Amino acid sequence: MKRHLSFVAVLGMWLAGPSVSYAQVFGTRVEATSCASAVGGNITASNVSVVCGIPPEVLDTLLKSRTVVLEELVSAHRETITLLKGSLDLNERQIREALNALGENDIPPERAASKLVEIAERFKELKATTSAQPGDSPGVVSLKAEAQKAIEAGELARASGLLTDVVAEEMRSLDGLAVNAAHTYSRLGVIAFTQLRYADAATQFANAAAVFPPGSVHEDKRIDYLQIEAYALYQQGERGDNGALRSAIDRYKRLLELLPREREPFEWAMIQNSLGSALAALGDRESGTTKLEEAVAAYREALKEMPREREPMKWAMIQNNLGGALSKLGELESGTAKLEEAVAAYREALKEEPREREPLDWATTQYNLGVTLGALGYGESGTVKLKEAVAVFREALEELRRERVPLEWAMTQHSLGNVLSWIGERESGTVKLEEAVAAYREALRERTRDRVPLKWASTIGSEGIALLALAARRGDATMAEMALSQINTAFETLRDGGDAARSETYGRLLPRARAIVSQLRGQ
Repeated sequence: MKRHLSFVAVLGMWLAGPSVSYAQVFGTRVEATSCASAVGGNITASNVSVVCGIPPEVLDTLLKSRTVVLEELVSAHRETITLLKGSLDLNERQIREALNALGENDIPPERAASKLVEIAERFKELKATTSAQPGDSPGVVSLKAEAQKAIEAGELARASGLLTDVVAEEMRSLDGLAVNAAHTYSRLGVIAFTQLRYADAATQFANAAAVFPPGSVHEDKRIDYLQIEAYALYQQGERGDNGALRSAIDRYKRLLELLPREREPFEWAMIQNSLGSALAALGDRESGTTKLEEAVAAYREALKEMPREREPMKWAMIQNNLGGALSKLGELESGTAKLEEAVAAYREALKEEPREREPLDWATTQYNLGVTLGALGYGESGTVKLKEAVAVFREALEELRRERVPLEWAMTQHSLGNVLSWIGERESGTVKLEEAVAAYREALRERTRDRVPLKWASTIGSEGIALLALAARRGDATMAEMALSQINTAFETLRDGGDAARSETYGRLLPRARAIVSQLRGQ
């Protein structure tokens, strides 16, 4: 499971994503270690916040030291590397390669832990599956053995080159070795996944699919590889590559034709969900509502073929994704119909996400519900929906605890602060405004300037808005000056960080803040 002062966009923790079987992509499933804590309980979902109790700032320091000589790196960070070796089952050279992948791909600090776990999984899978296959020639067996050694040494570039040589050897054979060649392309794709090179991964899985002509006896394998290609394109699109998202949408539409609804209803439904995720991601960036409307339609089609009684968690996931797309539409459209539909979708999802069985999934959906209730309340004159949102956020915080998922906890505190601030502006007295300031300050315990500067700026600015209203009611000029400073800091930080939309929002508030300061100083 986005992101501006406009409530639904800034605060939504919508965890939509394309669905693809881990076994389909990577073969043998690798279980999470007990040291990895993850939203949703599944480390393959790219949602880990902490690895083996290592704070994000310690991990960030290790990442910044990755270019020193390996012996110096190990000596300077011995305790951290020992923890990572034990929890992720990687050796020192593989950890160095993982850190290089994070650094070369500019992974932000708040996502470093999840990507590190993802890379570790790929290393394990590569070690388990990059081996000789029945029918391999002696030359191929030798190349694969060298590739295994390269992987063990953390030399993924060398392993990639060796496997490319394997493909060349295997492609010289006739159809009997085509399956092995496709498999090797897929291993090249897994190496690209391990290095977070999603565009390259998509190319390698497309190569694997292209080994087999359409309609051959290997059609099932071809379709599996095409699904993974689409998934890789979606991951590349998540980095801001709209072209990759459009390609993912095209692939998913083609897959719906290859897996007809009447023949494979369950698989068809999961591809519809994946299509909806790609459409929604693109719709969140484009003007207009066309792509978001298509995403809603895709999710609703998926729900028709997803048996609620047999697959309640998958059904709930699609309901949650539907709620996210409806919330985004509701933000763009006049009226409240889409937001109300989103609330209904989230409440349906919660019926199949028992808190006692899946507490973090439950809390995530609660959060999404709170975001949408807040958006409804923001557009209404009263405070009924806003107070509902406050109750929902506080329930979510019972499971999204700081020690468990610190950044998600901070985001929820920020969202709670927004809703309390809006209530405080509409009610007399100062209680709700004071509670809002307290919530923002809680959020700032994890949303630090060093770790997440733009999120820090958003929270500092939002706290400034609440403080400004509080200062006006108390007649406190000193507090108003502090609020003005915070709003200006948010404006400048977001502007310099490239977030023009939110920076402009705070910029528009500055004249009003200056006027209130002048008024209070003149009393």
